[in-house]
Amino acid sequence: MQQPENNASHELQRTMKARHLFMISLGGVIGSGLFLGSGFTINQAGPMGAVLSYLVGGFIMFLTMLCLGELSVAMPISGSFQTYTTKFIGPGTGFALGWLYWLGWAVTVALELLSSSNQMLRWFPHTPVWIWCLIFAIVLFLLNALSARAFGEAEFWFSSIKILAIIAFIVLGGAAMFGIIHMKGGQPAPYLSNFTAHGLLPNGFNALVITMLTVNFSFQGTELIGIAAGESEDPEKTIPKSIRQTVWRTLFFFVLAIFVLGGLIPMKQAGVIESPFVVVFDRVGIPYAADIMNFVILTALLSVANSGLYAATRMLYAMSKEKMASKALTKVTKRGVPLNALLLTMGIALLSLLSSVVAAKTVFLWLISIAGVGAQVGWISITASQLAFRRKFIREGGRVEDLKFKTPLYPFLPLIGLTLNIIVLVSLAFDPNQRIALYCLVPFTIACYLIYHFKIKKHREQDGSDKQELHLHNNKKMVI
Repeated sequence: MQQPENNASHELQRTMKARHLFMISLGGVIGSGLFLGSGFTINQAGPMGAVLSYLVGGFIMFLTMLCLGELSVAMPISGSFQTYTTKFIGPGTGFALGWLYWLGWAVTVALELLSSSNQMLRWFPHTPVWIWCLIFAIVLFLLNALSARAFGEAEFWFSSIKILAIIAFIVLGGAAMFGIIHMKGGQPAPYLSNFTAHGLLPNGFNALVITMLTVNFSFQGTELIGIAAGESEDPEKTIPKSIRQTVWRTLFFFVLAIFVLGGLIPMKQAGVIESPFVVVFDRVGIPYAADIMNFVILTALLSVANSGLYAATRMLYAMSKEKMASKALTKVTKRGVPLNALLLTMGIALLSLLSSVVAAKTVFLWLISIAGVGAQVGWISITASQLAFRRKFIREGGRVEDLKFKTPLYPFLPLIGLTLNIIVLVSLAFDPNQRIALYCLVPFTIACYLIYHFKIKKHREQDGSDKQELHLHNNKKMVI
Protein backbone atom coordinates (compact mmCIF):
# COMPACT_ATOMS: atom_id res chain seq x y z
CA MET A 1 0.00 0.00 0.00
CA GLN A 2 1.29 3.43 -0.85
CA GLN A 3 1.75 5.81 2.03
CA PRO A 4 0.80 9.47 1.80
CA GLU A 5 3.51 11.43 0.09
CA ASN A 6 5.59 14.16 1.68
CA ASN A 7 3.77 17.19 0.42
CA ALA A 8 6.75 19.47 0.18
CA SER A 9 6.61 18.79 -3.57
CA HIS A 10 3.02 20.07 -3.66
CA GLU A 11 1.48 16.81 -4.81
CA LEU A 12 -1.87 15.27 -3.97
CA GLN A 13 -1.95 12.55 -1.29
CA ARG A 14 -3.16 8.98 -1.77
CA THR A 15 -5.50 8.73 1.23
CA MET A 16 -8.84 7.54 -0.19
CA LYS A 17 -10.01 3.94 0.07
CA ALA A 18 -12.21 1.88 -2.26
CA ARG A 19 -15.35 2.72 -0.26
CA HIS A 20 -14.64 6.43 -0.75
CA LEU A 21 -14.21 6.00 -4.53
CA PHE A 22 -17.46 4.06 -4.80
CA MET A 23 -19.45 6.61 -2.82
CA ILE A 24 -17.87 9.58 -4.65
CA SER A 25 -19.02 8.08 -7.92
CA LEU A 26 -22.55 7.47 -6.61
CA GLY A 27 -22.49 10.99 -5.15
CA GLY A 28 -22.15 12.43 -8.64
CA VAL A 29 -24.89 10.20 -10.07
CA ILE A 30 -27.80 9.85 -7.65
CA GLY A 31 -29.39 13.29 -7.45
CA SER A 32 -32.46 15.19 -8.54
CA GLY A 33 -32.52 13.29 -11.87
CA LEU A 34 -33.69 10.15 -10.07
CA PHE A 35 -35.62 11.62 -7.14
CA LEU A 36 -37.41 14.40 -9.04
CA GLY A 37 -37.03 13.69 -12.78
CA SER A 38 -37.99 10.01 -12.89
CA GLY A 39 -41.70 10.85 -13.08
CA PHE A 40 -41.11 12.69 -16.38
CA THR A 41 -39.37 9.60 -17.84
CA ILE A 42 -42.32 7.33 -16.95
CA ASN A 43 -44.85 9.88 -18.22
CA GLN A 44 -43.13 10.22 -21.61
CA ALA A 45 -41.93 6.67 -22.36
CA GLY A 46 -44.39 4.63 -20.26
CA PRO A 47 -43.37 2.21 -17.47
CA MET A 48 -41.78 -0.37 -19.81
CA GLY A 49 -40.13 2.31 -21.92
CA ALA A 50 -38.67 3.95 -18.79
CA VAL A 51 -37.12 0.66 -17.63
CA LEU A 52 -35.76 0.11 -21.15
CA SER A 53 -34.27 3.63 -21.18
CA TYR A 54 -32.41 3.00 -17.93
CA LEU A 55 -31.12 -0.36 -19.17
CA VAL A 56 -29.72 1.24 -22.35
CA GLY A 57 -28.23 4.13 -20.37
CA GLY A 58 -26.68 1.62 -17.97
CA PHE A 59 -25.15 -0.32 -20.89
CA ILE A 60 -23.49 2.86 -22.22
CA MET A 61 -22.21 3.61 -18.71
CA PHE A 62 -20.85 0.04 -18.43
CA LEU A 63 -18.87 0.30 -21.68
CA THR A 64 -17.50 3.73 -20.77
CA MET A 65 -16.41 2.63 -17.29
CA LEU A 66 -14.61 -0.43 -18.72
CA CYS A 67 -12.51 1.94 -20.84
CA LEU A 68 -11.92 4.27 -17.89
CA GLY A 69 -10.86 1.30 -15.75
CA GLU A 70 -8.05 0.34 -18.11
CA LEU A 71 -6.78 3.91 -18.38
CA SER A 72 -7.02 4.86 -14.70
CA VAL A 73 -5.36 1.67 -13.42
CA ALA A 74 -2.49 2.12 -15.88
CA MET A 75 -2.26 5.88 -15.16
CA PRO A 76 -3.96 6.82 -11.85
CA ILE A 77 -3.78 10.62 -12.09
CA SER A 78 -6.22 13.35 -11.06
CA GLY A 79 -6.31 14.77 -14.59
CA SER A 80 -7.94 11.49 -15.61
CA PHE A 81 -9.56 11.61 -19.05
CA GLN A 82 -8.42 15.20 -19.68
CA THR A 83 -4.80 14.07 -19.37
CA TYR A 84 -5.47 10.93 -21.44
CA THR A 85 -7.12 13.05 -24.15
CA THR A 86 -4.16 15.45 -24.17
CA LYS A 87 -1.63 12.62 -24.48
CA PHE A 88 -3.41 10.23 -26.83
CA ILE A 89 -5.75 12.37 -28.95
CA GLY A 90 -4.29 15.88 -28.98
CA PRO A 91 -3.38 18.71 -26.56
CA GLY A 92 -5.82 21.17 -28.18
CA THR A 93 -8.67 18.70 -27.67
CA GLY A 94 -7.51 18.02 -24.12
CA PHE A 95 -7.43 21.75 -23.39
CA ALA A 96 -10.99 22.28 -24.68
CA LEU A 97 -12.29 19.20 -22.87
CA GLY A 98 -10.69 20.18 -19.56
CA TRP A 99 -12.16 23.68 -19.51
CA LEU A 100 -15.56 22.43 -20.68
CA TYR A 101 -15.66 19.75 -17.98
CA TRP A 102 -14.43 22.13 -15.28
CA LEU A 103 -16.98 24.81 -16.16
CA GLY A 104 -19.72 22.18 -16.37
CA TRP A 105 -19.14 20.99 -12.80
CA ALA A 106 -18.63 24.54 -11.45
CA VAL A 107 -22.04 25.50 -12.86
CA THR A 108 -23.55 22.25 -11.56
CA VAL A 109 -22.36 23.16 -8.06
CA ALA A 110 -24.27 26.45 -8.42
CA LEU A 111 -27.41 24.65 -9.63
CA GLU A 112 -27.29 22.16 -6.75
CA LEU A 113 -26.75 24.94 -4.18
CA LEU A 114 -29.81 26.76 -5.56
CA SER A 115 -31.92 23.58 -5.61
CA SER A 116 -30.82 22.63 -2.06
CA SER A 117 -31.76 26.06 -0.77
CA ASN A 118 -35.19 25.82 -2.40
CA GLN A 119 -35.73 22.48 -0.58
CA MET A 120 -35.20 24.34 2.74
CA LEU A 121 -38.23 26.55 2.01
CA ARG A 122 -40.46 23.64 3.06
CA TRP A 123 -39.24 24.01 6.65
CA PHE A 124 -38.19 27.67 6.67
CA PRO A 125 -40.53 29.43 4.21
CA HIS A 126 -39.64 32.96 5.38
CA THR A 127 -35.83 32.61 5.22
CA PRO A 128 -34.28 34.10 2.03
CA VAL A 129 -32.88 31.49 -0.35
CA TRP A 130 -29.51 33.27 -0.61
CA ILE A 131 -28.81 32.66 3.10
CA TRP A 132 -29.08 28.88 2.63
CA CYS A 133 -26.96 29.11 -0.55
CA LEU A 134 -24.25 30.86 1.48
CA ILE A 135 -24.44 28.39 4.39
CA PHE A 136 -24.26 25.34 2.10
CA ALA A 137 -21.42 26.89 0.06
CA ILE A 138 -19.36 27.48 3.22
CA VAL A 139 -19.96 23.93 4.49
CA LEU A 140 -18.99 22.33 1.15
CA PHE A 141 -15.93 24.57 0.84
CA LEU A 142 -14.71 23.58 4.33
CA LEU A 143 -15.27 19.86 3.65
CA ASN A 144 -13.18 20.12 0.48
CA ALA A 145 -10.54 22.39 2.05
CA LEU A 146 -9.77 20.09 5.01
CA SER A 147 -8.35 17.16 3.04
CA ALA A 148 -9.26 14.64 0.34
CA ARG A 149 -9.94 12.13 3.13
CA ALA A 150 -12.39 14.54 4.84
CA PHE A 151 -14.18 15.11 1.53
CA GLY A 152 -14.31 11.35 0.86
CA GLU A 153 -15.68 10.64 4.34
CA ALA A 154 -18.37 13.31 4.00
CA GLU A 155 -19.36 11.94 0.59
CA PHE A 156 -19.48 8.42 2.02
CA TRP A 157 -22.16 9.46 4.52
CA PHE A 158 -24.04 11.70 2.08
CA SER A 159 -24.30 8.82 -0.38
CA SER A 160 -25.15 6.29 2.34
CA ILE A 161 -28.31 8.25 3.21
CA LYS A 162 -29.38 8.25 -0.46
CA ILE A 163 -28.73 4.53 -0.86
CA LEU A 164 -30.62 3.60 2.33
CA ALA A 165 -33.59 5.68 1.14
CA ILE A 166 -33.61 3.97 -2.27
CA ILE A 167 -33.34 0.49 -0.70
CA ALA A 168 -36.23 1.30 1.67
CA PHE A 169 -38.24 2.61 -1.27
CA ILE A 170 -37.62 -0.53 -3.36
CA VAL A 171 -38.49 -2.91 -0.48
CA LEU A 172 -41.60 -1.08 0.76
CA GLY A 173 -42.80 -0.03 -2.70
CA GLY A 174 -42.27 -3.51 -4.11
CA ALA A 175 -44.17 -5.06 -1.19
CA ALA A 176 -47.09 -2.66 -1.76
CA MET A 177 -47.00 -3.28 -5.50
CA PHE A 178 -47.52 -7.03 -5.04
CA GLY A 179 -49.95 -6.84 -2.10
CA ILE A 180 -47.54 -8.01 0.59
CA ILE A 181 -48.34 -4.87 2.57
CA HIS A 182 -51.58 -2.91 2.23
CA MET A 183 -51.59 0.62 0.85
CA LYS A 184 -53.20 3.55 2.68
CA GLY A 185 -56.95 3.95 2.10
CA GLY A 186 -57.41 0.30 1.18
CA GLN A 187 -56.25 0.78 -2.42
CA PRO A 188 -55.84 -2.59 -4.22
CA ALA A 189 -52.34 -3.77 -5.12
CA PRO A 190 -51.66 -2.87 -8.79
CA TYR A 191 -49.27 -5.79 -9.48
CA LEU A 192 -48.16 -5.33 -13.13
CA SER A 193 -51.35 -3.64 -14.38
CA ASN A 194 -49.62 -0.30 -15.08
CA PHE A 195 -47.09 -2.09 -17.31
CA THR A 196 -49.74 -3.86 -19.38
CA ALA A 197 -52.26 -0.97 -19.59
CA HIS A 198 -50.45 1.09 -22.24
CA GLY A 199 -48.24 -1.35 -24.15
CA LEU A 200 -44.46 -1.24 -24.63
CA LEU A 201 -44.05 2.31 -26.03
CA PRO A 202 -47.36 4.20 -25.66
CA ASN A 203 -45.92 7.48 -27.02
CA GLY A 204 -43.81 5.90 -29.75
CA PHE A 205 -40.08 5.49 -30.36
CA ASN A 206 -39.38 9.25 -30.42
CA ALA A 207 -40.49 9.58 -26.80
CA LEU A 208 -38.10 6.75 -25.89
CA VAL A 209 -35.18 8.53 -27.59
CA ILE A 210 -35.89 11.82 -25.79
CA THR A 211 -36.06 10.09 -22.40
CA MET A 212 -32.89 8.13 -23.19
CA LEU A 213 -31.05 11.46 -23.49
CA THR A 214 -32.26 12.48 -20.05
CA VAL A 215 -31.49 9.07 -18.57
CA ASN A 216 -27.99 8.96 -20.04
CA PHE A 217 -27.18 12.33 -18.49
CA SER A 218 -28.48 11.05 -15.14
CA PHE A 219 -25.81 8.31 -15.18
CA GLN A 220 -23.03 10.84 -15.64
CA GLY A 221 -20.87 11.33 -12.60
CA THR A 222 -19.58 7.75 -12.53
CA GLU A 223 -16.44 9.06 -14.30
CA LEU A 224 -15.44 10.75 -11.01
CA ILE A 225 -13.73 7.46 -10.11
CA GLY A 226 -11.03 8.34 -12.65
CA ILE A 227 -10.51 11.81 -11.18
CA ALA A 228 -10.33 10.46 -7.62
CA ALA A 229 -7.84 7.76 -8.75
CA GLY A 230 -4.97 10.22 -8.27
CA GLU A 231 -5.70 10.27 -4.52
CA SER A 232 -6.66 6.63 -3.94
CA GLU A 233 -4.70 4.07 -1.97
CA ASP A 234 -3.41 1.16 -4.05
CA PRO A 235 -5.22 2.16 -7.30
CA GLU A 236 -4.42 -1.19 -8.90
CA LYS A 237 -6.92 -2.81 -6.53
CA THR A 238 -9.28 -0.02 -5.50
CA ILE A 239 -10.17 1.29 -8.97
CA PRO A 240 -11.36 -1.99 -10.57
CA LYS A 241 -13.30 -2.84 -7.42
CA SER A 242 -14.93 0.61 -7.32
CA ILE A 243 -15.84 0.51 -11.01
CA ARG A 244 -17.47 -2.92 -10.72
CA GLN A 245 -19.45 -1.87 -7.63
CA THR A 246 -20.51 1.44 -9.15
CA VAL A 247 -21.72 0.01 -12.46
CA TRP A 248 -23.76 -2.88 -11.10
CA ARG A 249 -25.13 -1.17 -8.00
CA THR A 250 -26.05 2.03 -9.84
CA LEU A 251 -27.86 0.00 -12.49
CA PHE A 252 -29.55 -2.09 -9.77
CA PHE A 253 -30.76 0.95 -7.79
CA PHE A 254 -31.95 2.91 -10.83
CA VAL A 255 -33.72 0.11 -12.72
CA LEU A 256 -35.45 -1.39 -9.68
CA ALA A 257 -36.53 2.04 -8.42
CA ILE A 258 -38.01 2.90 -11.84
CA PHE A 259 -39.71 -0.52 -11.99
CA VAL A 260 -41.42 0.09 -8.62
CA LEU A 261 -42.36 3.68 -9.56
CA GLY A 262 -43.83 2.54 -12.87
CA GLY A 263 -45.76 -0.21 -11.11
CA LEU A 264 -47.29 2.02 -8.41
CA ILE A 265 -47.93 5.33 -10.19
CA PRO A 266 -50.12 5.43 -13.33
CA MET A 267 -48.31 6.83 -16.34
CA LYS A 268 -50.47 9.96 -16.72
CA GLN A 269 -50.05 10.90 -13.05
CA ALA A 270 -46.27 10.42 -13.01
CA GLY A 271 -45.44 13.56 -14.99
CA VAL A 272 -47.44 16.03 -12.93
CA ILE A 273 -46.22 15.28 -9.40
CA GLU A 274 -43.20 16.95 -7.82
CA SER A 275 -41.52 13.78 -6.54
CA PRO A 276 -42.89 10.30 -7.31
CA PHE A 277 -40.88 8.97 -4.34
CA VAL A 278 -42.91 11.13 -1.94
CA VAL A 279 -46.17 9.84 -3.46
CA VAL A 280 -45.13 6.20 -3.04
CA PHE A 281 -43.96 6.61 0.57
CA ASP A 282 -47.23 8.41 1.33
CA ARG A 283 -49.37 5.66 -0.25
CA VAL A 284 -47.52 3.00 1.72
CA GLY A 285 -48.40 4.95 4.85
CA ILE A 286 -44.96 6.12 5.99
CA PRO A 287 -45.48 8.94 8.53
CA TYR A 288 -44.00 12.29 7.51
CA ALA A 289 -43.20 10.85 4.06
CA ALA A 290 -42.86 14.27 2.44
CA ASP A 291 -40.48 15.54 5.13
CA ILE A 292 -38.37 12.38 5.01
CA MET A 293 -38.01 12.57 1.23
CA ASN A 294 -37.34 16.31 1.39
CA PHE A 295 -34.39 15.53 3.66
CA VAL A 296 -33.17 12.73 1.36
CA ILE A 297 -33.46 14.96 -1.74
CA LEU A 298 -31.62 17.76 0.12
CA THR A 299 -28.84 15.29 0.98
CA ALA A 300 -28.73 14.07 -2.63
CA LEU A 301 -28.38 17.61 -4.00
CA LEU A 302 -25.63 18.53 -1.52
CA SER A 303 -23.87 15.26 -2.32
CA VAL A 304 -23.79 16.06 -6.04
CA ALA A 305 -22.52 19.59 -5.26
CA ASN A 306 -19.84 18.14 -2.98
CA SER A 307 -18.65 15.67 -5.63
CA GLY A 308 -18.85 18.34 -8.34
CA LEU A 309 -16.72 20.79 -6.35
CA TYR A 310 -14.11 18.07 -5.83
CA ALA A 311 -14.11 17.03 -9.50
CA ALA A 312 -13.83 20.58 -10.85
CA THR A 313 -11.03 21.47 -8.40
CA ARG A 314 -8.95 18.39 -9.34
CA MET A 315 -9.51 19.02 -13.05
CA LEU A 316 -8.26 22.60 -12.68
CA TYR A 317 -5.25 21.41 -10.67
CA ALA A 318 -4.38 18.79 -13.30
CA MET A 319 -4.65 21.31 -16.14
CA SER A 320 -2.34 23.65 -14.25
CA LYS A 321 0.20 20.81 -13.96
CA GLU A 322 -0.12 20.37 -17.74
CA LYS A 323 0.68 24.12 -18.23
CA MET A 324 -2.88 24.69 -19.50
CA ALA A 325 -3.86 26.98 -16.62
CA SER A 326 -2.14 29.38 -14.24
CA LYS A 327 0.84 27.96 -12.33
CA ALA A 328 -0.68 29.30 -9.09
CA LEU A 329 -3.37 26.62 -9.32
CA THR A 330 -0.80 23.83 -8.72
CA LYS A 331 -0.20 25.00 -5.15
CA VAL A 332 -1.26 22.37 -2.65
CA THR A 333 -1.69 22.65 1.12
CA LYS A 334 0.07 20.41 3.63
CA ARG A 335 -3.08 18.29 3.70
CA GLY A 336 -2.91 17.72 -0.06
CA VAL A 337 -5.66 20.14 -1.16
CA PRO A 338 -5.19 22.42 -4.22
CA LEU A 339 -6.63 25.42 -2.38
CA ASN A 340 -6.27 28.03 -5.14
CA ALA A 341 -8.08 25.76 -7.59
CA LEU A 342 -10.78 25.18 -4.97
CA LEU A 343 -11.19 28.94 -4.36
CA LEU A 344 -11.48 29.70 -8.09
CA THR A 345 -14.00 26.90 -8.65
CA MET A 346 -16.19 28.02 -5.75
CA GLY A 347 -15.93 31.63 -6.96
CA ILE A 348 -17.17 30.70 -10.45
CA ALA A 349 -19.97 28.61 -8.89
CA LEU A 350 -21.13 31.60 -6.83
CA LEU A 351 -20.95 33.89 -9.89
CA SER A 352 -23.03 31.36 -11.82
CA LEU A 353 -25.51 31.42 -8.95
CA LEU A 354 -25.73 35.20 -9.30
CA SER A 355 -26.55 34.85 -13.01
CA SER A 356 -29.60 32.77 -12.08
CA VAL A 357 -31.08 35.99 -10.70
CA VAL A 358 -29.59 38.63 -13.01
CA ALA A 359 -29.56 36.88 -16.40
CA ALA A 360 -31.56 33.69 -15.95
CA LYS A 361 -32.94 33.60 -19.50
CA THR A 362 -29.58 34.14 -21.23
CA VAL A 363 -26.29 33.60 -19.39
CA PHE A 364 -27.65 31.14 -16.83
CA LEU A 365 -29.39 29.09 -19.52
CA TRP A 366 -26.16 28.95 -21.57
CA LEU A 367 -24.19 27.83 -18.52
CA ILE A 368 -26.72 25.08 -17.74
CA SER A 369 -26.46 23.85 -21.34
CA ILE A 370 -22.65 23.74 -21.21
CA ALA A 371 -22.86 21.85 -17.90
CA GLY A 372 -25.15 19.30 -19.54
CA VAL A 373 -22.83 18.44 -22.41
CA GLY A 374 -19.54 18.62 -20.47
CA ALA A 375 -19.80 15.14 -18.97
CA GLN A 376 -21.08 13.64 -22.25
CA VAL A 377 -18.04 14.97 -24.13
CA GLY A 378 -15.95 13.53 -21.28
CA TRP A 379 -17.46 10.07 -21.88
CA ILE A 380 -16.67 10.35 -25.61
CA SER A 381 -13.08 11.24 -24.76
CA ILE A 382 -12.75 8.26 -22.38
CA THR A 383 -13.72 5.70 -25.03
CA ALA A 384 -11.64 7.40 -27.75
CA SER A 385 -8.59 7.68 -25.44
CA GLN A 386 -8.74 3.99 -24.53
CA LEU A 387 -8.64 3.01 -28.22
CA ALA A 388 -5.67 5.35 -28.85
CA PHE A 389 -3.86 4.29 -25.66
CA ARG A 390 -4.07 0.55 -26.38
CA ARG A 391 -2.82 1.10 -29.95
CA LYS A 392 0.18 3.13 -28.76
CA PHE A 393 0.90 0.77 -25.86
CA ILE A 394 1.17 -2.22 -28.21
CA ARG A 395 3.11 -0.23 -30.84
CA GLU A 396 5.75 0.68 -28.23
CA GLY A 397 6.27 -2.97 -27.31
CA GLY A 398 3.83 -3.33 -24.44
CA ARG A 399 2.03 -6.60 -23.79
CA VAL A 400 -1.70 -6.61 -23.13
CA GLU A 401 -1.10 -9.27 -20.45
CA ASP A 402 0.88 -6.70 -18.45
CA LEU A 403 -2.12 -4.36 -18.09
CA LYS A 404 -3.60 -4.83 -14.63
CA PHE A 405 -7.12 -4.01 -15.87
CA LYS A 406 -8.10 -4.71 -19.47
CA THR A 407 -11.18 -3.62 -21.42
CA PRO A 408 -12.54 -6.93 -22.79
CA LEU A 409 -13.21 -7.65 -26.47
CA TYR A 410 -10.94 -4.84 -27.68
CA PRO A 411 -11.57 -2.98 -29.99
CA PHE A 412 -15.25 -3.95 -30.33
CA LEU A 413 -16.65 -2.88 -26.93
CA PRO A 414 -14.75 0.46 -26.87
CA LEU A 415 -15.93 1.18 -30.44
CA ILE A 416 -19.53 0.42 -29.50
CA GLY A 417 -19.17 2.69 -26.44
CA LEU A 418 -17.66 5.50 -28.53
CA THR A 419 -20.40 5.21 -31.17
CA LEU A 420 -23.26 5.20 -28.65
CA ASN A 421 -21.81 8.19 -26.77
CA ILE A 422 -21.49 10.18 -30.01
CA ILE A 423 -25.08 9.26 -30.95
CA VAL A 424 -26.30 10.58 -27.57
CA LEU A 425 -24.50 13.89 -28.15
CA VAL A 426 -25.76 14.28 -31.74
CA SER A 427 -29.30 13.34 -30.65
CA LEU A 428 -29.47 16.59 -28.69
CA ALA A 429 -30.13 18.30 -32.02
CA PHE A 430 -33.48 16.48 -32.27
CA ASP A 431 -34.78 17.69 -28.90
CA PRO A 432 -35.87 21.37 -29.04
CA ASN A 433 -35.45 21.73 -25.27
CA GLN A 434 -31.83 20.53 -25.29
CA ARG A 435 -30.69 21.83 -28.70
CA ILE A 436 -29.24 24.97 -27.11
CA ALA A 437 -26.56 22.74 -25.54
CA LEU A 438 -25.04 22.14 -28.98
CA TYR A 439 -25.37 25.82 -29.89
CA CYS A 440 -23.30 26.66 -26.80
CA LEU A 441 -20.84 23.79 -27.24
CA VAL A 442 -19.65 24.68 -30.75
CA PRO A 443 -18.50 28.31 -30.14
CA PHE A 444 -17.08 27.37 -26.71
CA THR A 445 -14.96 24.59 -28.25
CA ILE A 446 -13.78 26.80 -31.14
CA ALA A 447 -12.75 29.50 -28.65
CA CYS A 448 -10.77 26.94 -26.62
CA TYR A 449 -8.92 25.69 -29.72
CA LEU A 450 -8.03 29.25 -30.73
CA ILE A 451 -6.76 30.11 -27.23
CA TYR A 452 -4.70 26.94 -27.14
CA HIS A 453 -3.05 27.35 -30.54
CA PHE A 454 -2.35 31.10 -30.24
CA LYS A 455 -1.40 31.29 -26.55
CA ILE A 456 -0.94 28.01 -24.66
CA LYS A 457 0.87 25.91 -27.28
CA LYS A 458 3.94 28.19 -27.45
CA HIS A 459 4.49 28.06 -23.68
CA ARG A 460 4.09 24.28 -23.58
CA GLU A 461 6.60 23.81 -26.39
CA GLN A 462 9.14 26.05 -24.64
CA ASP A 463 8.54 24.19 -21.39
CA GLY A 464 8.67 20.75 -23.00
CA SER A 465 5.21 19.86 -21.69
CA ASP A 466 4.07 18.79 -25.15
CA LYS A 467 6.61 15.95 -25.22
CA GLN A 468 7.21 14.04 -22.03
CA GLU A 469 7.31 10.59 -20.51
CA LEU A 470 4.06 9.27 -19.13
CA HIS A 471 4.65 6.81 -16.29
CA LEU A 472 2.32 3.85 -16.17
CA HIS A 473 1.41 2.25 -12.86
CA ASN A 474 3.36 -0.92 -13.76
CA ASN A 475 6.59 1.16 -14.04
CA LYS A 476 6.56 1.08 -17.86
CA LYS A 477 7.15 4.46 -19.57
CA MET A 478 5.51 5.79 -22.71
CA VAL A 479 6.98 8.77 -24.53
CA ILE A 480 4.13 10.94 -25.77
